[in-house]
Amino acid sequence: MYAALADGNRRSMVDRLSHGPATVKQLAEPLVMSLPAVLQHLRVLEESGLVRSQKTGRVRTCYLEPAALTAAEQWIADRRAGWMSRLDRLDDFLQGEDS
Repeated sequence: MYAALADGNRRSMVDRLSHGPATVKQLAEPLVMSLPAVLQHLRVLEESGLVRSQKTGRVRTCYLEPAALTAAEQWIADRRAGWMSRLDRLDDFLQGEDS
């Protein structure tokens, strides 16, 4: 999932989808790339579990998968809590040396 989010174009697509479903054409409009390139990026997002799509006739609509983002958010929150704890202990240690 993190590899999928490493690319700025894919992050832009995820950001757009955070506002609601969008067709491939709508996702491609602000990007400076070919439609096949957009489809490749969407495939990466789908394989990561961040995005799903549904085809109706000739129109493919993409949707964000909030559960995947929730898992990423939890992982980041856990890392942040660990670092905050370490920094608090370092601060306590350094405050003790000033005395």
